[in-house]
Amino acid sequence: MAEESKPASLADRITKPTSPAAADATPAAPSTWSDEVASPTTEPKEGESSLAAAQVDGQVEPLNGSGLQDGQYEVEVKLSDIQGDVNSPLYSISSFEQLGISEAILKGLYGMNFKKPSKIQEKALPILLMNPPTNMIAQSQSGTGKTAAFVITILSRIDLSKPNQPQALVLAPSRELARQIEGVIRSIGQFVPNLAIQAAVPGAVERGAKIQAAVVVGTPGTVMDLIKRRQFDASQMKVLCLDEADSMLDQQGLGDQCARVKGMLPGVQQTLLFSATFPDAVMQYAQMFSPNANTIQLRRDELTVKGISQMYMDCSGDEGKYNFLSQLYGAMTVGSSIIFVKRRNTADAIADRLTKDGHHVVAVHGAFEGGERDRILEEFRVGKIKVLITTNVLARGIDVQSVNMVINYDVPMKGRNDEEPDAETYLHRIGRTGRFGRVGVSISFVFDKKSYLALNKIALYYQIDLVRLPTDDWDETENIIKNVTKSSRAGTNLQA
Repeated sequence: MAEESKPASLADRITKPTSPAAADATPAAPSTWSDEVASPTTEPKEGESSLAAAQVDGQVEPLNGSGLQDGQYEVEVKLSDIQGDVNSPLYSISSFEQLGISEAILKGLYGMNFKKPSKIQEKALPILLMNPPTNMIAQSQSGTGKTAAFVITILSRIDLSKPNQPQALVLAPSRELARQIEGVIRSIGQFVPNLAIQAAVPGAVERGAKIQAAVVVGTPGTVMDLIKRRQFDASQMKVLCLDEADSMLDQQGLGDQCARVKGMLPGVQQTLLFSATFPDAVMQYAQMFSPNANTIQLRRDELTVKGISQMYMDCSGDEGKYNFLSQLYGAMTVGSSIIFVKRRNTADAIADRLTKDGHHVVAVHGAFEGGERDRILEEFRVGKIKVLITTNVLARGIDVQSVNMVINYDVPMKGRNDEEPDAETYLHRIGRTGRFGRVGVSISFVFDKKSYLALNKIALYYQIDLVRLPTDDWDETENIIKNVTKSSRAGTNLQA
């Protein structure tokens, strides 16, 4: 393609690595899709810090709990009049004790090293816990405490004198996320007496067996079938929560199932929708699904994940993508890494080829049996597997604290014919790293005009400064990545 026909936007936004050791790196030689001169280095804001002193690594590994990375996002809040009144005790809180929640829940939070609320928790929890209960739509980046917010709410709503009566239901788009949420509830609720929790995912409930738990976490199709077969008594349901709600409501099939499940819960008093992203079209439907809901949102320019250095590489076709991936293997195993591809057969083919080349990797996707997916994810979580190749099945919500690199082998696209870049999926994918205040790296591969334009649109949408990694000097590329992952905090990709 002629040089002058190439869009300039992505390359115009390229910045050198922000870590001090990498700031003197020699610019890469011109490459196929982006060879404009790099813009000045973007320095981290002075005094920028994580919640290290407040909510430290909340993950409880054996229980698959979740943690927080940074609570300093600017939050746009649209709440009730009483919440907006600065003189009201419901305006905001600065400690969990101010919420009036039970000692058992507080003990669980302290046990997870949650020392103070994150920004979204400060704003959301007072109104989540109001009486009478009100609906909420909450959008905040991965790792900012959404899961803990709705778990605290659920544990505060249920009647513990009825431990076997379903009273709260959390729906998730995948069994992996449902199992993880179950772990978070067990972690925060580990000191709550008589707390019964049950998963409702494929294969978890025997045919004819009754759901006997106050809190149920499941996938929409399985929950719908259990209610239909009268294995799930939904007559006393109080709280319905959808995690990754934008995906749940937007996907054909899942959205219908969620609506049907909601229709089977006539007594629900509070409907909660949580996600890292809420596109405008989905938000309109969300407001119908959760009527009169208070809403909490981040500004769009704060949506990309703090702590993640977002990079890309120009590749010469599919073979070039594989060759670079193979060369990156050493950097991928410093911690743990997830490689995202578009198709299941691509995941299998890459895993087979890397294995034959002597690398230890594992593929997992929707074609695997549920039990096998659970086993692989658990081995990845505890470090037996270092590199996971997957489709979007693991793009949302999965917390594995050791993940320090995400590779977009295929730039995420949406539409039947991949006609549009999928900015929301990009955000969810890269959010698998840089968690709990740790550093992280995401690397996207571009190899033709379509993938270049797609990544360009995503960069413009989120106002991202992308780092272009050299493709002709592998030592330099490795140094850039190592300098970022070894630094105390990766460079921010957010605009001031």
